[in-house]
Amino acid sequence: MTIVINPVNSDSLKDLLVTHNFSLGRELYAWAGLSMFSLALAGSFALLLAISRIPGIETLVLLPIDFFEKGLVIHVVFSFVVWFQAVFCCFLNVSTSRLALGAPRLEALGWVALMAGYISCFFLFLPAFLERGEATLNNYIPAITDPLYYTGLILLACSVSIMIFRFLINIWGSNSRWKEPLIYGTLCVGLIFIIAMLCFAIVENYMAMDEFSFDYNESLFWGGGHVLQFANTALLITSLYVLARLTLFDILVNENYLFMAGLALLVFYAATGVFFTLEFAPNNEKYWSTFTNFKYVMGIPIILAAFPIFLDALKQGIRDAVPTRSPSFICLVLSPLIFFIGGILGLFVDGADTRTPAHYHGIIAGINLSFMGLFYGLFLPLLNREIEHTKALYAQIYLFGGGQLLACIGLFLAGGYGTPRKVAGEYQGLEEMGAVIGMYMNGFGALIAVIGGVMFIWMASKALLRGSNSFH
Repeated sequence: MTIVINPVNSDSLKDLLVTHNFSLGRELYAWAGLSMFSLALAGSFALLLAISRIPGIETLVLLPIDFFEKGLVIHVVFSFVVWFQAVFCCFLNVSTSRLALGAPRLEALGWVALMAGYISCFFLFLPAFLERGEATLNNYIPAITDPLYYTGLILLACSVSIMIFRFLINIWGSNSRWKEPLIYGTLCVGLIFIIAMLCFAIVENYMAMDEFSFDYNESLFWGGGHVLQFANTALLITSLYVLARLTLFDILVNENYLFMAGLALLVFYAATGVFFTLEFAPNNEKYWSTFTNFKYVMGIPIILAAFPIFLDALKQGIRDAVPTRSPSFICLVLSPLIFFIGGILGLFVDGADTRTPAHYHGIIAGINLSFMGLFYGLFLPLLNREIEHTKALYAQIYLFGGGQLLACIGLFLAGGYGTPRKVAGEYQGLEEMGAVIGMYMNGFGALIAVIGGVMFIWMASKALLRGSNSFH
């Protein structure tokens, strides 16, 4: 079976979301709004973090003594966890509507999930301003040892789980539509998310009587956090495949069994995470090392899924028909490139120096670029809120991608000279010239990337807030 790919601005784009349902359009609009809100809030906390480090600021601004650590936790959780899950719920909305041809079963559950998602944000950021609880900068999902914060995480997990449940219910009776790339990818991400929740539940059962602490959070989020990386990878692969189908429009793309096989492998690998969690109790050395080494198996499914996209892009390039003026295509090119560089850097990390954040910032930047491409090419057009292709739009993509790449290389260079992670100022011990140059590169690159990120939030939010009562 072959499918002709048409340009982003053609009417064929609307075939991905056959709703003619005002309620589902408003729901997608609300999830897109939560995505922008989470990024804006993360940026606001980044600014507060910078202000909190000004000498003497504590006498002028009433902030908790340990606000820096707590603010860092909130910044990370909104820029990584909430943002990713909100975008995933946009996938779930579009895929559910496509499955049910605009009339899904249990449609009202989407609004229940939305309410839980928005309320979770309140519980997640409030602890940063309270004189209670301790910030723990543990891996994957940093936390604040405050019941309010854990309540926020639980509400967010419930929100996504409700959306997944509605999506799964609507697969029944959808004929073969579940095999479409966007829907199949969403299905795989949803299954991996459920597996991660099982891992969290198993570990929590082991530690039910333990007090909240760094060790508690590190153990709780270690296994499930690793599994969520598989979900994020599946999200990236699905995003890239959709971007390819939206932009590589003058070629024929075969129904991609390699794509399906790659994502199926990710689900299978993730499922073994439950076995590892059951087999190796927390605080066991095998628990840490097994999951740490487990990440390397992601290479095979990534290659399986990415190869057909690369081949199709190459064929289109040979035909001299590459849509270089399409923002979604630019994201399609830059996203896997930066993700790949981040993955290569990960082969040299030891967890102690800045080579580790160099690795995961590259990975996250690659995924973020694919999400930006989806907003420009799919979500906003489906909401009848396309963004004009101005110079500022192209600059935003290159600023974010280029800045992140420069920042990652700088961190990796500094880490090679032993610069420790999760510290600042004089505690970094920047004695070698290479380390100093690396951190300057990181700072300059981060500044450029922040400008690109702010531009994305501004343009996407402005488009969402533009007056329109028309939802496709």
